[in-house]
Amino acid sequence: MDKNLKNNFKKINFKFIAILIFTIVLIIFFILLIYNFFTINKSANLMAEDYISFVENNKNPIFSINNIIYFSSADSKYKTSSQTNFTIENLYTYTDIAIFINNNSEEYTMENTLKSLRIENIKFATTPKIGSFALYYKDLNKFANSEFIETNKIDSNLDFTITSEDSADLSTPVLYNNCANPICLSLVNQNIKTDYTITDTSIPITYDGSLLNRCQINIDDISCALSFDIYIENNNNEKFKTNVYLDIPYTDGTSSILDGKITTTQDTDFIFYKYDY
Repeated sequence: MDKNLKNNFKKINFKFIAILIFTIVLIIFFILLIYNFFTINKSANLMAEDYISFVENNKNPIFSINNIIYFSSADSKYKTSSQTNFTIENLYTYTDIAIFINNNSEEYTMENTLKSLRIENIKFATTPKIGSFALYYKDLNKFANSEFIETNKIDSNLDFTITSEDSADLSTPVLYNNCANPICLSLVNQNIKTDYTITDTSIPITYDGSLLNRCQINIDDISCALSFDIYIENNNNEKFKTNVYLDIPYTDGTSSILDGKITTTQDTDFIFYKYDY
């Protein structure tokens, strides 16, 4: 075969192979493009359906938190005194928190009564500059009392026992299934001052928030904010969740914990959304 003819034939073969490869790549590209289009479209439709279902199931909230009460004061675990001075040991603040769950109905049904409730994902958004702080379960009967029990300290989550009895021992985490009693917690900040001596004995010592003033503690030193998730399951086996954010109110603009104690009622709008039904 002529040398030039042979070279031309090789060139034609190369072009043919290149065109063939390009065509195959192009076909694969369009197949993938069409597949992705239908996949994305299907996913979008499923997301739209999920969203519509979510909206429909949360149109009329079953549970919400519309009211929280805070009580804050201070105390000292150990105290010694003489004619010339007072010594404060383990100065601590405590804020008792009553979280009221509203089941948004005057009648109790399988839908708006509790089967289970737990607290999870406790996080501190703002931490006190001084002291050693922790969250505790609080007996409702001891609300606004400086007593707290170390065994009631909450490490990461808290499961409540749900009861339908007429009365219950609230020294352990118990809730009535009709939401009759609030979730009671206590934020305790210990060792704000230790072994601190007050030499001015002309003014009597009062073991409350005024101790902070006597020990030269500012509100900024103890400011704290935290959040956590509350999970509810009702007696229809439907599951609900909300995130609660608490910015501890040590002042209401006219008085503060430094005056001795402060009680604050806060209107809130934490809605439990249904996530499993």
